[in-house]
Amino acid sequence: MKTFEIPQIYRSSIIASIKEKRRLKDKLKKDFSPTVLDFESVKILIARHFGFCYGVENAVEIAYKVLTENEGKRIFLLSEMIHNPEVNADLLSRGVKFLMDTKGNKLEAFADLKADDIVIVPAFGTTIELQNELAALGINSYQYDTTCPFVEKVWNRAQQIGERGFSVIVHGKPDHEETRATFSHSQENSPTIVIKDMSEAELLAAYIRKEKTSAEFYQQFQGRFSEGFDPEKDLERFGVVNQTTMLASETQDIANYLKGELIKAKNLSELQIPAFFASTRDTLCYATNDNQDATYALMKEQADLAIVVGGYNSSNTTHLVELLETTFPTYFIQTEADLISVDCVSHFDIHTQTEKESFGVFSFGKKPTIVLTCGASCPDAVVETVLRKIVGFFEESTDFENVISRV
Repeated sequence: MKTFEIPQIYRSSIIASIKEKRRLKDKLKKDFSPTVLDFESVKILIARHFGFCYGVENAVEIAYKVLTENEGKRIFLLSEMIHNPEVNADLLSRGVKFLMDTKGNKLEAFADLKADDIVIVPAFGTTIELQNELAALGINSYQYDTTCPFVEKVWNRAQQIGERGFSVIVHGKPDHEETRATFSHSQENSPTIVIKDMSEAELLAAYIRKEKTSAEFYQQFQGRFSEGFDPEKDLERFGVVNQTTMLASETQDIANYLKGELIKAKNLSELQIPAFFASTRDTLCYATNDNQDATYALMKEQADLAIVVGGYNSSNTTHLVELLETTFPTYFIQTEADLISVDCVSHFDIHTQTEKESFGVFSFGKKPTIVLTCGASCPDAVVETVLRKIVGFFEESTDFENVISRV
């Protein structure tokens, strides 16, 4: 696996040590059990896999290299490079400007861009329409493109099955940058539609079974399908790809469900299925899978609460919260500053999309066990500061470094 040059501000020798020790003990990545850090007055269970993934490290390395090599030039990010407030704030402090927000709304006038300006494409990728708009201004959007290779893998597979006459169903959040980019690239080669969850897959199945009209389809999925999409014929043959940060298990459930509905609707034999349903299982992101499998392993443990660290607009982090909150009281925070005191935690409620404060979170009458993990765009340095803050709430804990050394 390639190693990347990540700025020191995002590194943690302690977290790196934990990860390396686990890697050496489990080179085939078959053990998803958490790392146990047993302090005298608190036990911390850290997920087997967490933090910067390949795509994020690649994006961070490129962005900071661009800054170093282009002093004096105007540098823009198409939008947030990754969904982490620490990283984006640091880039802004270094003079980088964002051209758009995460919803695609323009923050800077594209007409003001000059051919010698630098525009960095974020890890989520971008749409062909935006690439063309930049090209018309003399800007090569491919020159500083940090698009995650695993996102590009999804695009390539969508292209391949589109060229074979399959339509593409994208499982993703319709307003997410990655989903918008995947939709844009996919529709170049095949009829494409975006669905966000199983409930929408069930709605779509009615059109596979031809139980509803095209007029109903166009109203129900307005803004989600490519130009000229015809549900009468474009749901006859298809494959399912995903926004790489979605729950891998949900994507597979959706693909299996729609495949089953297609088999029943067309009365297909086993030999006939490949001609009507394109398998895309190998496009699921390895990092998303590893982080989610490590989270499922955490859910098997006995613990008093869970802390999840990451940007509040991070899709992959939100899914970790969704999983853990089915088992433990779960608090979604961005940095150690949200751990206000032993009595108060500021955290994000993913259901109401609001920040709130909870009290008495770390007040226990016994030695507590606390689960700790983070999303794929969260720096190790932030995880370390959160870990130290939690341990610091329990004054009788043993020496921090000694506990880490025993991993």
